[in-house]
Amino acid sequence: MLAQAVESYLAVRRACGFELKSQGNFLQSFATYSDARGKHHVCSEIAIEWAGLAQSVHQRARRLGQVIRLARYVRAEDQSHELPPAVFGSENRQRPIPYIFSQDNILRLVQAASQSSYSSLRRKTYSTLFAMLACTGLRVSEAIRLRFEDITPDGIVIRHSKFRKTRLVPLHETARVGLERYLEHRRPYAPFDDHVFVSLRRKPLLLESVRTVFQTVVDNIGLQRVPGQPRPTPHSLRHTFAMRVLEACPVDRDHITEHILALSTYLGHSKVSATYWYLEATPHLMRSIAERCENFVTGGQP
Repeated sequence: MLAQAVESYLAVRRACGFELKSQGNFLQSFATYSDARGKHHVCSEIAIEWAGLAQSVHQRARRLGQVIRLARYVRAEDQSHELPPAVFGSENRQRPIPYIFSQDNILRLVQAASQSSYSSLRRKTYSTLFAMLACTGLRVSEAIRLRFEDITPDGIVIRHSKFRKTRLVPLHETARVGLERYLEHRRPYAPFDDHVFVSLRRKPLLLESVRTVFQTVVDNIGLQRVPGQPRPTPHSLRHTFAMRVLEACPVDRDHITEHILALSTYLGHSKVSATYWYLEATPHLMRSIAERCENFVTGGQP
């Protein structure tokens, strides 16, 4: 049965550290769909038919890509399984150009959050959260999962982040003072919950709530989206942090390599190419790279 092949495939990949939650559900759905049509091996026609049930071309490409990876695995032992062609194209989307905040706009954002019409705790919660995202480059999901024990003398401990990695993020003294000031105000409000950031319901913040408040504050300070340009999101604070760090990178080759690797580790990227993306995705950095290359070609210093 194809369902057994799917379970074997998922077990092997999960043993390697992959969670495969949504992918597992999709492959089990494919196995059920295929078995219902009397096909107990991977069949290209059935795979394309099943993937085609998705609404968008990108979703179809992703679903078919999952079956293709399954087929490569099961064909190692049974050549009766077919390897479907990628008829829907690549499943990898081009990452959009990130929105980069100016230093002034970050200050305006944090100040507006601290002066909003919300209650005192909520103002302090979101102004502290936005400030911490800007000065540490944390993912929003990492920040809202922080607990008291994660704030250590050496920095913030990020436990089991996006790629199930744990890392230590140093805190500048000014950031530590701001965080401790917030915690003094927050601790009595929800003494039985040890999450650093809590809502007025005395529960951990939700991603959707953070996005809603962020958009409200962005609108209040007049950062409207320009047609054809990226829009500011909470994750833009992480992008801005990464770009500012790269701007400060020394210009010689050895230091650049060390700098990129250190930033990749700091940000919790699974591979260094995710960090190099900032170089090609940020016009300001690309312009600087082009100017240095031109200077080098014409005989000047790189």
